[in-house]
Amino acid sequence: MSSISVAIIDDHPLMLDAINSLLRRTEGFEIVGTGTTTLDVVEICKNARPDVVIFDPLLQGDACAAIANAIKILPSTKILAFTGATAVDAAIRVLDAGASGYVLKRSNAAELLQAILSIQAGETYITQSFASRVIGGLRDASLRRKAAEAVVLNIREQQIVRLLMAGKTNKEIARAIDISEKMVKHYMTGLMQKLQVRNRLEAVIAAQRFSEHHAETRLQ
Repeated sequence: MSSISVAIIDDHPLMLDAINSLLRRTEGFEIVGTGTTTLDVVEICKNARPDVVIFDPLLQGDACAAIANAIKILPSTKILAFTGATAVDAAIRVLDAGASGYVLKRSNAAELLQAILSIQAGETYITQSFASRVIGGLRDASLRRKAAEAVVLNIREQQIVRLLMAGKTNKEIARAIDISEKMVKHYMTGLMQKLQVRNRLEAVIAAQRFSEHHAETRLQ
């Protein structure tokens, strides 16, 4: 499995170092650039061509223009807003500008990693505790639908749920969907939080109920 190349843009040195350290010690990621201004978003996309840009839209300058320009230069790149801004309008502007994810800085490391993996897989990711407020305000119907789907279980989590229900171990799950065992553990942490369970057995039971519920919903 090839690494996900990541650029980090933040004007707080401690935050920049913390994200850098997290990704460097986590298998499957490569840091290809760092910066401290909105201008760096575009420049790094031009020169380093990262898969994902982690970017705080609170930086001085026009964050939405930077996102739009970066995507115009490098359409394949995914922009993940990682910020302390909890205003719904701010999140909507960033998502409408083309960002694929919006994660609050109060989130834990597992959620940040999950967000990177989700948007790289073509999904939309919003901090779970914040998502329902944002979805209600989104004007773009397709973006609202994608965000709503992400609040439930994203595609990767659905794959893991199916394998969990088949009795697969973390190692077998990692092999089946071509990610590292560490990443499976990160996804499991997120799943347990979403399903509100404490252990693997409870996760399997909750996943079974989840699958039955969605099967019934599709038939209605």
